[in-house]
Amino acid sequence: MGVLNSSRVLVSGVSGPIGTALLPSLHARGYEVTRLVRGPASGKGQISWDPATPLSPGTVSGFAAVIHLAGESIVSRWTDAKKKRIRESRVGPTRSLAQSLAKAKDRPQVFISASAIGYYGDRGDEVLRESSAPGKGFLAEVCRDWEAASQPALEAAIRIVQLRTGLVLSPDGGALQKMLLPFRLGVGGNIGNGRQWWSWIDIQDWVGALHHILKTDLLQGAVNLVAPRPVTNAEFTKTLASVLSRPAIFPMPAFAARLAFGQMADELLLASQRVEPAKLISSGYPFHYSDLRKALEAILKR
Repeated sequence: MGVLNSSRVLVSGVSGPIGTALLPSLHARGYEVTRLVRGPASGKGQISWDPATPLSPGTVSGFAAVIHLAGESIVSRWTDAKKKRIRESRVGPTRSLAQSLAKAKDRPQVFISASAIGYYGDRGDEVLRESSAPGKGFLAEVCRDWEAASQPALEAAIRIVQLRTGLVLSPDGGALQKMLLPFRLGVGGNIGNGRQWWSWIDIQDWVGALHHILKTDLLQGAVNLVAPRPVTNAEFTKTLASVLSRPAIFPMPAFAARLAFGQMADELLLASQRVEPAKLISSGYPFHYSDLRKALEAILKR
């Protein structure tokens, strides 16, 4: 285990469901948080940042940890323009931030950058660990280049961690919130044949795992942020319907998913990723929610 040499933490991209949970937890543990924000800074604790323009090394000097989560949402039909925004909002800004940190006089001990299990592509029933090869497809290519963009910081002897995040279950938005309405109305069901693996994580475990990573020096490189027990889409939908006391008898055929969402359907909704959090388990992270039913029941009570 390690101890950060100061309480100063720099974060980006925390305006969504993850940030809603992460920021209060950082404050509660005594961290002094500074946010990178687009546009002009509106007060103390903020630094204005244009992701297309490198920050001066002095601006990012003196932080013990940098947590970089910014990126264009991937949930919508992927037009060519949308795919360009998805890629450009991740790869370039991560590289420029890593370059600035590498040149800083007082460099951080750790640079934690977002990634996703999309790195693995569509892999059927194969069990995927951090050592598994990258997959094929748009998301896999973006994730591979996104992770590689941290290289300048790694070369400056900064500990690098890439968070390969699965489906995050949160009461404050995200994918689960979009699923709740149709399931509450009794019109939810499998997507495609339902045999594809969905690797999920409760938001409280996502936040807990991040704090575990901050203080665990041996964790570096890619880290899978998923619960130890992935489920098939059929099991996920059956469990969600059961927790809501509703039927799950209205499946969305694969052709309908593709009609509605295009390429996103194949790479997100229909792709099978059976991911294991091997590094978190071996480093002793104590998952609070390994069982999907218990996680969903707890979320719906929050």
